Amino acid sequence: MVSRKILVLGASGLIGRFVTDDLRLRGFQVFGVARQFSPSQRQSAADLELPVMSMDAAALSRLIWEREIDVVVNCLGVLQDGPGSDTGAVHRDFVARLLAAIRDSGRPVRLVHISIPGAANEDRTAFSQTKREAERLIAASGAAYAILRPGFVVAPAAYGGSAMLRALAAFPLQLPAEEAATPFQPVAVEDIAATIAWLALRDIDDAATRAVAWDMMQPQPVTLSGVIDQFRWSLGTSRWPRVTMPAFLLDLGARLGDLANRLGWMPPMRFTAIAELRRGVTGDPSGWMEATGIVPKTIAQAVGGHVATIQDKWFARLFPVKALVIASLSLFWTVSGFIALFISYSAATGILSSHGFPPSLIGPVTVLTSLTDMSIGVLIAFRRTCAIGLVAGILASLGYMVGAAILTPDLWIEPLGALVKTGPAIVLMLVALLIMDNR
Repeated sequence: MVSRKILVLGASGLIGRFVTDDLRLRGFQVFGVARQFSPSQRQSAADLELPVMSMDAAALSRLIWEREIDVVVNCLGVLQDGPGSDTGAVHRDFVARLLAAIRDSGRPVRLVHISIPGAANEDRTAFSQTKREAERLIAASGAAYAILRPGFVVAPAAYGGSAMLRALAAFPLQLPAEEAATPFQPVAVEDIAATIAWLALRDIDDAATRAVAWDMMQPQPVTLSGVIDQFRWSLGTSRWPRVTMPAFLLDLGARLGDLANRLGWMPPMRFTAIAELRRGVTGDPSGWMEATGIVPKTIAQAVGGHVATIQDKWFARLFPVKALVIASLSLFWTVSGFIALFISYSAATGILSSHGFPPSLIGPVTVLTSLTDMSIGVLIAFRRTCAIGLVAGILASLGYMVGAAILTPDLWIEPLGALVKTGPAIVLMLVALLIMDNR
């Protein structure tokens, strides 16, 4: 094998992580770069945590030069603008700096850029428009490049849209007829990795591969409903009766997803995701297939090659429930504190008074606990502080239970069982903590 050193940008993502690991197994020396890797992804000293989006062209050029990179694979991408996410900065501005870095590195480097399929005149979202702007920058740069436009990516891992389709398959829900009939050509992530490996072995001066743009997906037509049906078969839910959801639920879900996005979360159901879903995923993979000789896996081969394991089933079922758990816990703490402080203050203080609580402490304790509850609810609502809020909620609940056992033990046997119900709330917060990981 011809020795090649490959730099994968975005090596913690769905495509980037698989490609990094696959190329290493094929014998390439691969440096994976991401802003942050999860603990389970830190498998090699060649995985580098770098603030890649804030690196200028000079810093990127040094990275390429010092590690003698031959191929740069750019898998960076964000779905929608939001806190910490800027489609223009990631898709367009970064690519401009990357092209300058490749030019200034003084090395013969091939850029492999992951883009999106579809006609440019159908681009309606900032996501697709900035992706297309990056393609134009690359094509005009004079660099050796391959623009890969994969369809819906099927991988062993599941993030974002791929997780959402698995979740739909795990429940007896059917998409509205129009969305269900949307053309949706998939591609197996293994075929993407095989293509990048094939390109890495080509000479950079090879005219046939110096400047190419390929759609990558199965050539057989398939609809979104057909893709979900394959996941249903794998999960064992294909024979379940289904309820067709009304179209307005998708729009409502997108609005709620956009609201969650403002709080730092990255739900798969957002305005851009629904817009791109309704646009469909189509392309012509014939150029890619003829050039590389790769016969892409069909959706049946990619998904139907194995029956879902128990962890696949649990993930698909829990994925949509996670959002419900976080939202309900945030509302539970915020509303309970608000009610005690502003609506039922006299009733809250009356409970303490009727149980012999020192009068001088009744008001301050009621105010303090109410503010604590609301603060916990707000902490849980924001993605960056959610784990802190959940831990604080567990500690506060335990504190309330211990304090009541010492100061007002008869509350444990009051008819509505308010303190008894605190135990299941603690368990739910623990469950939320255990499913916080995104990748």
